[in-house]
Amino acid sequence: MQRLPRLSYRHRLSQGCGCPRRRSGGLLTSLLVLLVMAGALTGSGLWYWQKSRANAIRTDLIVEAARRGPFDHIVLEQGELESTSNVDIMCRVRSRGGSSGTALLWVIDEGTAVEAGEKLVELDSSALEMSLKEKRVVVIGAEANVAAAEALVEQAKIARQEYLEGLYDTDEKLILSEMAIAEQSLRKAQLALNSSERLVAKGLVKALQLEADQFAVANARNQLEGAQNRLRVLQNLTRQKMLVQFDSAIDSAEAQLAAALGSLEEEQAELRDIQEQIDLCVITAPAAGVVIHANQYSSRGGNAEFVVEPGAIIRERQTILRLPDPKRMQVRAKVNESRITLISQGMPAKIRVDAVNNMELIGRVAKVNRYAEPGSWYSSSVKQYATTIEIIDPPDTIRTGMTAEVQIFVEQIPDALQVPIQAVYEHGGQTYSLVRLGDREFETREVTLGATNDSHASILAGIAEGEKVVLNVRQNLSLMDLPEIEREDNTSLAGETGGSLIEGEDGPSAGGLGPQGGRAAIGESGELGPRGAGPRDGAPREGGPRQGGPGDGGPRQGGLGEGGPGGRRPPGSGPGGPDARGDLGASPRGEPGLRDGAAIESSEGEASATTSDSAPAALTRSERIEALRASIQERIAAQASTDSGRGIEPVIGSSSGAE
Repeated sequence: MQRLPRLSYRHRLSQGCGCPRRRSGGLLTSLLVLLVMAGALTGSGLWYWQKSRANAIRTDLIVEAARRGPFDHIVLEQGELESTSNVDIMCRVRSRGGSSGTALLWVIDEGTAVEAGEKLVELDSSALEMSLKEKRVVVIGAEANVAAAEALVEQAKIARQEYLEGLYDTDEKLILSEMAIAEQSLRKAQLALNSSERLVAKGLVKALQLEADQFAVANARNQLEGAQNRLRVLQNLTRQKMLVQFDSAIDSAEAQLAAALGSLEEEQAELRDIQEQIDLCVITAPAAGVVIHANQYSSRGGNAEFVVEPGAIIRERQTILRLPDPKRMQVRAKVNESRITLISQGMPAKIRVDAVNNMELIGRVAKVNRYAEPGSWYSSSVKQYATTIEIIDPPDTIRTGMTAEVQIFVEQIPDALQVPIQAVYEHGGQTYSLVRLGDREFETREVTLGATNDSHASILAGIAEGEKVVLNVRQNLSLMDLPEIEREDNTSLAGETGGSLIEGEDGPSAGGLGPQGGRAAIGESGELGPRGAGPRDGAPREGGPRQGGPGDGGPRQGGLGEGGPGGRRPPGSGPGGPDARGDLGASPRGEPGLRDGAAIESSEGEASATTSDSAPAALTRSERIEALRASIQERIAAQASTDSGRGIEPVIGSSSGAE
């Protein structure tokens, strides 16, 4: 802690000082003494009044004794009733012609009780009916194509049979007949040739006749061989060739028939599909139940994304209605991430439905989601997890969509010391309670909490059974003796990270605060100036503005010792910003200044220098008040000496150093 400069006064002997001046100086001294005595009396009276007020019996305190008893650690959340088994009524009509969906013409009112087979929804089927008419024409054309293809197949088969049983048989028989005639002619020619040879040998026929008979035999033989060759070609080649042609024609006709049949089947299937789509435009109830419209709301808030009403466009497989099973109900609640780890499957729960005469139901946790729900734009930082609580034996009076309050019993302690939650006060990461020992005696105790709920907290240590604790402790913090919160020292971060916390223009400082930090930084020379001060004794200091340079800082640097290059500050010229005028109380933080800009020289032996490894010690409030009071007294004494004309001049005293 720095020590303020001590002012001593050196009297210059002046001749001819008269009694009136002494009387004036004595009057001022008496006035000063009276002011000091009045301040002391006022302070004593204030202290006595506060003490008497503290010792008075407090009637505004709300106290309650710590007691033992059953304690339920619960997680309280709001949820919505829904059915475990829902029959979803979905749109099964496909969009056609590039449209986004099918228009809704009529829908049954929400909340209507329906029976199985009752009409629920009617969709627009005009486009489907037009397509149905067009498809019927296409189907008729496909049926005609099938009939033509079947005729071609039949013709091809008949042509093959005609060849085998008609043309081929006829050609074969003709060739066989020619062969028989050729054999007969050959036999006759052979007999004639034999007869001619005998006659020529007897000399009865000339040789010319013999030669003619020989040519006749050769001709008959050639005709027979030609007929045989034609028969072989007909049987082995021509028949096979014609069969290949006929079979090919049959296959082609059958392929055309298959294509026509396939086209017909497709067209008929599309026709049936269109008819089914038209039938699906009217949706009936598959089972009995109460109708719930499947309206969809945006998770980011605002208007609904989809409302079930006439004119709405319904996509394929989009849920339009729900028919919940009233005998199987559950509650779906969203639990904050700070409490989701306390909940597990199978925990008992109590459900209260405000809409049905505050009905209380019993249930158990059926499912806890492992992933957070999508957040909205106004609560993107809040993570919530969906939790499903199954209701045991739900009554018929509850309905889906009702709001329910769910109490999940995390832990049930049969005998626990507990106090109301209002008696616990958190301070500096610890919990405290104010225990009333008597009418005027209170004790602040640090307590260790166990499980808590919305009304009470279980106490593990710090309070005994039967002790009375103050409930409205936040309105009576003056009665508590709380420890001071130690500020976390982060100066070691600069060395661990290889950098510095604050850097000036010429490089990092040695750990001091910035211009608005309320105190000067440590320069490279290791000296530490007073609050908002510049270099002392006119010696320039190395480093940037944050190393104690003159006038560096904002409105928070109007403290003592504002020195310029020569160690003095003229009136109203303090470089500490607009509030650093040198007046008393000019700094927002309440550091004492000097009035009228009078210069005060610091002694050369004043210990204000510290090493760069040590942080400056901050003055407490009482020390600042004492320094301000001493400065006022010295200023009054100096003014009185000046008025008396005795030549009193303030000089630097020989202060010892920093305490």
